[in-house]
Amino acid sequence: MGVFEEAKCAEAPATTPSDAGVAGTGILLSFMITAFLATILSLSVIASEFRGKSTNIRRKLLDGYSDSQLVQGIGIQSVGLAKMNTMVPYHFFLIWMLSLLSMATHNATLLALVHDYRRDWVVRWLRQFLMFVNLALSCVCGIFILQAVAKGLDDQTLPIACVWEVGGNGAPSNAGLSYVGTIVVIVGNCAVFALATWYLHSARQRFFKIIQGVGIFLMAAIAIGAAVRIILLSQAFGNPSVELDDQGEKEWSFGQLLSMLLLVLPLVSVVEIYRGEMTLTSTVKEQRGRVLDNEMQTFLK
Repeated sequence: MGVFEEAKCAEAPATTPSDAGVAGTGILLSFMITAFLATILSLSVIASEFRGKSTNIRRKLLDGYSDSQLVQGIGIQSVGLAKMNTMVPYHFFLIWMLSLLSMATHNATLLALVHDYRRDWVVRWLRQFLMFVNLALSCVCGIFILQAVAKGLDDQTLPIACVWEVGGNGAPSNAGLSYVGTIVVIVGNCAVFALATWYLHSARQRFFKIIQGVGIFLMAAIAIGAAVRIILLSQAFGNPSVELDDQGEKEWSFGQLLSMLLLVLPLVSVVEIYRGEMTLTSTVKEQRGRVLDNEMQTFLK
């Protein structure tokens, strides 16, 4: 199927092909593990700041995972929108859940590293721009999901683009919660973005510690909710809402392994930073030792 193939909305097929590129085991695990690690690191950094302890290594690691998750979130949503003429609502919904994981991750990181980003206006505005792009894509995807739920097409095998062309059967009686929940998530994402913008650029950050504490637990709750939905509804871990042609989303391929290997990159950077700090500390100690020896020799003379 081509990316820009015209949507076929005349008749829903009995089954739909699997799509390991957006819903494979490795892809889903990569997003969920990154969100888990970033949330734990954010909590750790905030707790350490309360006690006045140094967190340089953890901050670098958290920043690396957040950047990775932010870029992957933008990328996978772009793929979903580009393939909306062939992608069914099942896969589109999983992409939307992954976007929620992405936003929860970088919002939690923002709460923990806000002072780091405020020091450099280039970094601050670059992150702000990427957050806006991620939010805009997520809102567009959410509107498609909302339309699919309203027309009762969320468990059908028609392409997601068909939600604007077919009437559907109407939302089932038990779809009210999903409909309201989708609206709440979209509005909530916009509200969080507005608050994050103020939080990042405000000169006077009142109630800083309270906002950090409440915000990080809210982001953790969003990440957990999205992860549970992914586990329950994906072929890789649960029962999909549509009949798939094969078990391709459970199989491991190079693309799935690559997604998991990307989790190692921030660790490599941290090891390099840690080794550099050890070398620097050792050099400083040697220089201090030489200075003390010279001073002692001068004193004895």
